[in-house]
Amino acid sequence: MITPSREYIENISNLRYSTPMKKFARIQLTISVLKQGNRYVAYAPALDLSTSGRSEKEAKKRFVEAAMLLLEELDAAGTMHEVLIELGWKQERKQWAPPRVISEEAVGLRMPVAA
Repeated sequence: MITPSREYIENISNLRYSTPMKKFARIQLTISVLKQGNRYVAYAPALDLSTSGRSEKEAKKRFVEAAMLLLEELDAAGTMHEVLIELGWKQERKQWAPPRVISEEAVGLRMPVAA
């Protein structure tokens, strides 16, 4: 599970001091980490969101930060329900559940050869 650092949570809490406290739920989100050149890319299909870093750890850390910001902005804009439904999420009771990854595998394709 990817979790934000204590420092990040404290910074977010300090930014939100003037707003009423909201309840937050923990979710498990599957991400893929790819190596592209000298960068690592963390990607989650459930949010259609990706970030990169110089290391796998940095890419994951940046992903958590970006995902939290995205969810906060969706909530603030009042578009969370619409966007998550479009991404395949389901609302169960008062919590959101991301789409489940059923399988992840390599598939063979035919591709034109570069000239």
